[in-house]
Amino acid sequence: MKLGTWLSIGTPVIAELAAQSGFDWLLLDLEHGCSTEAAVLPQLQAIRGTDATAIVRVGAPHPDLIARVLDWGAHGLMIPHVNSAAEAERIVQSTRYSPQGIRGFSRTVRANDYGLRPADDVAPLLVMAQIETIEGVRHAAEIAGVDGIDVLFIGPSDLRHDLDHRADLAPGDFDHCVSQVIKAAKAAGKDTGILVRDPNDVTNYQSLGVNYIAVDSDLAILRKSYLKTVGK
Repeated sequence: MKLGTWLSIGTPVIAELAAQSGFDWLLLDLEHGCSTEAAVLPQLQAIRGTDATAIVRVGAPHPDLIARVLDWGAHGLMIPHVNSAAEAERIVQSTRYSPQGIRGFSRTVRANDYGLRPADDVAPLLVMAQIETIEGVRHAAEIAGVDGIDVLFIGPSDLRHDLDHRADLAPGDFDHCVSQVIKAAKAAGKDTGILVRDPNDVTNYQSLGVNYIAVDSDLAILRKSYLKTVGK
């Protein structure tokens, strides 16, 4: 099991501290976090030299943004709201050079040490497709079957919201949907991930076979600590 956490604030100081604290992977959030594109590179630089894997969640699967994040040296990507195999295939194409994909090629980007290291010497990317909707759950098997998708990552907040507001279309409750995604990933030889807010939930999801578990975010951890400090 790989333990991670969300980095929502966007500062390299927190990224460096989290990496040195022993997390296996860190999620730099460009979808809902306070971070901007300009803040990604300093965070990646702060993480470098540690054992933490740096995953960047882009706000949408735009090929140009995916290419920039990868050129800057992200170890992997998380893409929100992946609902079909066709969407997953387009995402994978954006991460790969021709002839397998459409990613632009440069020898002098940070990912290969600005040209000091051959481009083909870069470690394989980790691509996480977020399953956050009823459609995503229904098509989890097809998404997991796409070559280049490594992890089906369950987005609990969005999935619960979708299940609550479209209950007539739901294939089951939240726990049922989680089990369906895990089953689909296992059948395809892929991993599963999820974000939890309570560290006590880690053991439960690990026992279900979830491989990538993120615990809370820097922002939420600070908020809870501040409120506790002032007695709220």
